[in-house]
Amino acid sequence: MSKRARVEWRGYIPAITTPFDADQALDLRAMGELLEWLEAEGMHGLVIAGTTGEWTSLSAAERKALFTAVGEQVGRRLPLLAGCTAFTAREVTDFANHAGEHYFDGILVTPPPYLRPSAEEIVAFFEEVSRHSRLPICVYNWPPGTGIDMPLELLQRLAEIENVVAIKQSTSDLRRFVQTFFALNDTVRIFGHTMDEHGLALLQARGGDGTMGAGGVLGREHPDFYNHLWAGNIDAARECGRKDRLTLDRWYTPELVGRFGSGPAVLKAALNVQGLPGGKVRPPLHDVADAHLDTIRETLAAAGRM
Repeated sequence: MSKRARVEWRGYIPAITTPFDADQALDLRAMGELLEWLEAEGMHGLVIAGTTGEWTSLSAAERKALFTAVGEQVGRRLPLLAGCTAFTAREVTDFANHAGEHYFDGILVTPPPYLRPSAEEIVAFFEEVSRHSRLPICVYNWPPGTGIDMPLELLQRLAEIENVVAIKQSTSDLRRFVQTFFALNDTVRIFGHTMDEHGLALLQARGGDGTMGAGGVLGREHPDFYNHLWAGNIDAARECGRKDRLTLDRWYTPELVGRFGSGPAVLKAALNVQGLPGGKVRPPLHDVADAHLDTIRETLAAAGRM
C-alpha cells in the first residue's frame, strides 16, 4: 500500500491566519470565531501556524496554546495540520507531539529556514522528525521562505522517509510542480494544484489531491472549486477558480510575494474588510496601509464577496 493511503487529506486546505488583537496579543477568542466561519464555509481541512499563520512571531508557548485551542474546537471534525517548521528537528518534534495530543492529524514542515542546509542535511532533518513524531508529515517546499527550491531528486528521497505522506509543492515554476506530481503522486499526496485552466486540465486528466492555499478568505468559493470538480460540474469549478485567480493576480507577484504588504497582512485585511476576524499582524510585519484597502475591497467585490 502506498503511503498516500494513510491519510485522507484532499481538496482545499487553507493555511489560515492567526488573529492578534489591537495590542498584538494572541486572540484565541477571535481564532474561535474564524474557525467557526471557515468550518461553516466548508473547508476540507486547515493548516494552523503555517507561514500565513505567522509562526515566526509566535513563542513556543503561544504556538502550543494555539494548537490546543484549535484542536479542542474543530479536531476530529476537520483534518488539521500543525505548522511545525523550526530551526531544529527537536523543536519540530516537540510541537508535533503537542499537536498530536490535541487531535491534529499531521504536520507541515519546511527545511530549516535561513540556514540553507544541504540536501544531505535536509534528508537527515526529516528522518529525525520522522523517528521522533508519530504524526504523518507533509513536506513543504517553500522557496520564498527558505531560499531553497528542492529539486525532484531531493523530494524523491524525502518521499521515501517512513512518516512522509504528502508534499506541498509551492514552487512558482509550473513545470517543476508537474514534474513532482507525475513522479511522486502514486507514493505520496501532492498539494499545489493551481485553481485555473492549467490545474483543471491536470486534475481532469490525471486526478490529484488538492491545494493548500492561503487564508481561505473567499469562503466556500475555494472548497467549491473541488466540490464542483468532483461532481463533474467543470464550468462551476472554473468560475470558482476565476475568483481565486483574481486575488492571486491582484494581491501577489508571480513569486507569491504580496504586492502591498506581507501575505498575512493582505489576508488579514481581506478578512477585516468583510467583517471577519482577521486582526492585526505582529512586527516586524506591518498592517496593510489604508491606501490599499480599496484595492482589496474591489477584488473581493469582483469575486462576489462584497
